[in-house]
Amino acid sequence: MKNICLFTLLVAVISGCVSNDGWTDLFNGKDFTGWVKLNGDAEYIIENGEIVGISKADTPNTFLCTEKEYGDFILEFELKVDTALNSGVQIRSHSRPEHMNGRVHGYQIEVDPSSRGWSAGIYDEARTGWLYPVTPFNPAAVPAFKNFEWNHYRVEAIGNSIKTWLNGIPVADLLVDFDDTGFIGLQVHSINVRRQPWTEGTTVRWRNLRIMTENLEANRKRDTPQIHQVNVIPNTLSEREKADGWELLFDGKTTNGWRGALKEAMPERGWEITDNGELMVLPRNEGGGGGDILTVEKYSNFELVFDFKLTEGANSGIKYYVTENVYDRGALGLEYQLLDDARHPDARMGVDGNRTLAGLYDMIPPRGVRFNGIGQWNTGRIVAKDNHIEHWLNNFKTLEYERGSERYKELVDASKYETMNNFGEAAEGHILLQDHNDRVMFRSIKIRKL
Repeated sequence: MKNICLFTLLVAVISGCVSNDGWTDLFNGKDFTGWVKLNGDAEYIIENGEIVGISKADTPNTFLCTEKEYGDFILEFELKVDTALNSGVQIRSHSRPEHMNGRVHGYQIEVDPSSRGWSAGIYDEARTGWLYPVTPFNPAAVPAFKNFEWNHYRVEAIGNSIKTWLNGIPVADLLVDFDDTGFIGLQVHSINVRRQPWTEGTTVRWRNLRIMTENLEANRKRDTPQIHQVNVIPNTLSEREKADGWELLFDGKTTNGWRGALKEAMPERGWEITDNGELMVLPRNEGGGGGDILTVEKYSNFELVFDFKLTEGANSGIKYYVTENVYDRGALGLEYQLLDDARHPDARMGVDGNRTLAGLYDMIPPRGVRFNGIGQWNTGRIVAKDNHIEHWLNNFKTLEYERGSERYKELVDASKYETMNNFGEAAEGHILLQDHNDRVMFRSIKIRKL
């Protein structure tokens, strides 16, 4: 019996302390056994059984990471941070030589003591950026973080679902399939001492870090239908999305529901569905030239979400409230511009950048554009309700306007549409994908009527 007890104690010491309720401590309160520092040179020390991260000038983001990787789990921890310092906790993350020379990348549970209040939102570190910013999707959770106090985080990463709670308040509900395993990392964010010299030496503290990896279904919290769910798994709809009225306009397999502009069927050439579930418009010199395509159905009030990937120098667009043969000009509508601003000459035409990415083509320039880059997937969003229109790119609003307003009419009069009476004011219209003879890919095109 004595030997059995000693063996059990040894296992507990090696794997972490496992309590009777299924939790395992990630930190022993005494030293950094089981942890490794990556990327930057910020300092981590231990005080009063807490991990303390200390900011340092002229060093990139620093991460104290678990040596062990975790897949499905429930994670809880408490955190307190200086209000001058941003931070975060990585989950299912990696440091690989082939990705930015080993830079830590993966899902980050945000720590944001600023007035923005995006704590417990989900950021994709060193990869695609914000996956679940708090204000656009769950503004009620913005005040959940308490400055100068300990804050309690809970993260449930089970299958493709990641959900977060902050001080008992549900914050994020994300469906994503980038990574299913990876380490957990505690971030000390880089600082700019030239602009804010007082930020050097600021601290972030963690305590009571614990994880559960078994019996998760019995211990996960109930669904939170009161908050918005974001689904970034390509060409899919979750049960929640279906219940909320979302429909796939492109399912990754067929072009059902689409036809050529001014045609009864899809073009015979120029558009291709790839093995990866992408709807691709081909360049003219590779069999392209099939022309624009549009939805068979018309829409009035709607929310449209779509992923797109641009190649170098590419030009395309998403048009909405599209009508056919109204102005003797084929299929026309308001256009969410898709463009390689750095290389395509159209970006330098028009007025004040009103022909650039995520703008209202030839009418309104975008502001605050966050583009993931050429060859990377980006997510666009158009919200149209009762003549109020919004353009979004990668979860940031780039513009908004009122169709039919005096300002709108002035913009039309100053654009290439000046001779077209009531341009863009149709009560309903098609959604159109533009063929501009450049290779552009689309996926996850979904819409709901408002």
